[in-house]
Amino acid sequence: MPDSTSPAEMLYRTLGSTGEKVSAIGVGGWHLGLGQVDEQLAIRIVRTAIDRGINFMDNCWDYNEGASEIRMGKALCDGYRDRAFLMTKIDGRTKRVAARQIDESLRRLQVDMIDLVQHHEILRYEDPHRIFDKEGAHAALVEARAAGKIRYIGFTGHKDPNIHLHMLKVAADHGFRFDTVQMPLNVMDAHYRSFERLVVPELVRQNIGILGMKSMANGIILRSNKVTPLECLHYALNLPTSVVITGIDGMDILDQACRAVRTFRPLGIQEVEALLAKTAQAAAQGEFEPFKTTSIFDGTARNPDWLGEEPERLRQLMSQ
Repeated sequence: MPDSTSPAEMLYRTLGSTGEKVSAIGVGGWHLGLGQVDEQLAIRIVRTAIDRGINFMDNCWDYNEGASEIRMGKALCDGYRDRAFLMTKIDGRTKRVAARQIDESLRRLQVDMIDLVQHHEILRYEDPHRIFDKEGAHAALVEARAAGKIRYIGFTGHKDPNIHLHMLKVAADHGFRFDTVQMPLNVMDAHYRSFERLVVPELVRQNIGILGMKSMANGIILRSNKVTPLECLHYALNLPTSVVITGIDGMDILDQACRAVRTFRPLGIQEVEALLAKTAQAAAQGEFEPFKTTSIFDGTARNPDWLGEEPERLRQLMSQ
């Protein structure tokens, strides 16, 4: 019999200042479209997760050429949509491209409204300026929200905490405050280019929903042989996260995620210090967080067309 958690045992947290109650663990969308995960298994994972009380569903316009959104859309039929908090991400930096990607995501997910849409992969210092340009993607998300296509707006990134802080500042300069921010939060992060140390305190101060990802870095952190999967999930759950998003490509991994919630208890200072002590040396140079130190995880770098063109007025300025 699966070692899982029941809806009554699920831990729910408040998503920043939105007031939404979301499960402390969320289903990562990327894994649902992988080649070794067939469509029926992906649907089973999503529906079983919801039946067990996990209501936060992560996805992205660019995951597996749309397969992840399509599969999640099929899974959310037959009443499951009403029990889920649905999030996806878009890559477009221009208003036109962002609006198109939102509409494509709505069609793939088979919904009229997405609870949360996030600007994806804020990896470069120019990204915030492109998004908040008068021709930028921010305008598309605000218009989509006004039209009832989306409810909340956030952003994600995995490269550098200082770029996250820059995005928050540029938004504030334009009179905007995000509902959520997504970032890597794991037992290695505290030692190298740390989102936990630099970004999390600012999000807590502003009461912005904190979405943790890469708690195991797609298994890479486990290859350090320093920590177990449950230790990784418990560490991330112990931070002031609203949701810890974890990739699930099998029913055993879903069981593991549910077990992590069921067995979680707030960690004491000594427990946290012990985890950080045994990961310090392995984490010092970012070896087990290659999303920070390489371009391997940077989908928008390999596919710049996803972003759209630079603002027209700047292109004209350069041509003068």
